[in-house]
Amino acid sequence: MLKPTIANKIFFGLFFFVFVMQEKINAQIVIGTPNLGFTQACASESFNSYSATFIFSPESSVNASNQFTIEMSDADGDFSDSTIVYTSAAGSITVSPATIDFSIPETTAGENYRIRVKSSSPAATSTQSVNFAAYYKSQDSPFTINNLVSTGAYCTGGSYLLTIDNPGTGSNDSPLLYPNLTFNWYKETSPTTSIFVADGPTLTVSEEGTYFVETNYGTCTSNSFSNRVTISEAVSGEANATIASSLGNPFCPEQGLTTLTTIGGNTYQWYKDGVIIPEAINQMYQTNESGTYSVQVDLGECSAAGSIALVSELFDSSIDVPEVNHIFPDESLMVTVTTTASNPEFEWYLNDTLISGETDDTYEATEFGNYKVVISETVGCNASKVYEFSVEEAQVVEKIPNVISPNGDGINDTWVIPMKYVSGTNTEIKILNNRGKVIFQTIDYQNNWPQNQLELTNINVIYYYIITTTDLKTKQGSITLIK
Repeated sequence: MLKPTIANKIFFGLFFFVFVMQEKINAQIVIGTPNLGFTQACASESFNSYSATFIFSPESSVNASNQFTIEMSDADGDFSDSTIVYTSAAGSITVSPATIDFSIPETTAGENYRIRVKSSSPAATSTQSVNFAAYYKSQDSPFTINNLVSTGAYCTGGSYLLTIDNPGTGSNDSPLLYPNLTFNWYKETSPTTSIFVADGPTLTVSEEGTYFVETNYGTCTSNSFSNRVTISEAVSGEANATIASSLGNPFCPEQGLTTLTTIGGNTYQWYKDGVIIPEAINQMYQTNESGTYSVQVDLGECSAAGSIALVSELFDSSIDVPEVNHIFPDESLMVTVTTTASNPEFEWYLNDTLISGETDDTYEATEFGNYKVVISETVGCNASKVYEFSVEEAQVVEKIPNVISPNGDGINDTWVIPMKYVSGTNTEIKILNNRGKVIFQTIDYQNNWPQNQLELTNINVIYYYIITTTDLKTKQGSITLIK
């Protein structure tokens, strides 16, 4: 038998090296279409986390330096100027399928966004996801128009200008403070229906009706809408001039001056209790006195008049604990209430029984039960406000359970996790089914999932959880529901 020579050994070694290198060069993967864990992305400052699941094959072809990225298209689904919304750490994703959480940019606004997944080593790109509506709601609270005056009037042949208030009245959060927002104006056609009439921050009205404006967040639900304003034509020469109070009506003088505002016109004259106020000749008038105020408004070819009976208002207050609280038997809960009430009095109750001697704005709860505190103003606006809360025994849980049996027997019926992840910690809890669809999501978990809302068709059903703390640390695992 011939013995291999040194030359033969070198030849076969080089051949094997070239073969291995060629295999690495030719390594490829295929990335499946990303499956969205949501139907639309309606983000805000308080919530901006969305998930997508994708598969890739073969897993063995993914190199140690590989990074997966998620690209988001523009509002028309075009990726020519796409935005990277997620990049994984090198080599962190090696198992298929993979679920990735990402956030949308604050400039997002449109109905036809898409995403796709890319890998870097080897390079590959998935097909585009289904299209979805996505908006970042930078302002998502009610706001005012027309200085919160509920009416307006124009003379025959004229018009009335409606505007979004900036900054508005009281605590009004004007959407005009957010330059990227757009607005849609509507006219009511019935108590529950309306039609679109125009867009923009103002609306010129020359037709009677009730109008309002909403921030344009497309198909996303939103609380960013204005008050209604009813516009009328002064066909008889005189119209109604509604008067609004910036501190509400009733109002409380201890809060300072309230601003009375009427409809827009050319000139104004205010009266108190039927007596002219000589210096009150503007659209707004400030006062801290109760009484009957009236105004005459010159609209040009016609006029308007209105009045308001101004009386006292309730005070403001707050409590610093949620409705449900959990403590261990050797712990206590410190509760504090704050209020603008003049010379306030405080009464604390446990299970509807007055707690003797507790008259301060703070109370240390040491017993389990149902509590309430009554705040009463004794000077100025004589009124009371009540806050209720409960203190329950915390369950000692050291580990995150992976099996529960929601059969209504009172034992292991819900997914109870350690207290460091539940209500009050702002930890995000997300539960997905075996297809990667998010079926439960909250940052105020009450240790109460699934609350018997699941219909179990199999003996054992598996779900998956993702726990994300405020410092972005995550824990993932599975939950088996035993029927």
